[in-house]
Amino acid sequence: MLTMIDIGIDNAVAFTLSGKMTQDDMKRVLMDAEAKTVDHGGIVIYEEIKSFSGIELAAIVEELKYIIHAGLKHIKQVAVVTDASWIEKVVKVEDALFRNIDIQYFTFAEKPQAITFLQQQ
Repeated sequence: MLTMIDIGIDNAVAFTLSGKMTQDDMKRVLMDAEAKTVDHGGIVIYEEIKSFSGIELAAIVEELKYIIHAGLKHIKQVAVVTDASWIEKVVKVEDALFRNIDIQYFTFAEKPQAITFLQQQ
């Protein structure tokens, strides 16, 4: 289940995820990203992952269509907040692959630091 949240940053696309990321979930996130890109130009992303049991193939297709259409240049920073240590390894790989985006991992105890990180854009 995906829930869009407000973290007090106007250009932030912020959500919590528990379970599986569905195509509808991905569409909600990407619609918010498109709207905030129009309003603010650059955006930041806050992902709070409470649990993760996978992602639907259709959700990946939606994300790829978005990347092809909009690109990634408007994404400035990404904060991933979770206590799943294996996700930290994924974040490090993504940070190395997407060099123009500063992607950082935070634990739930470090949630305030994650928000501060995104405010420093």
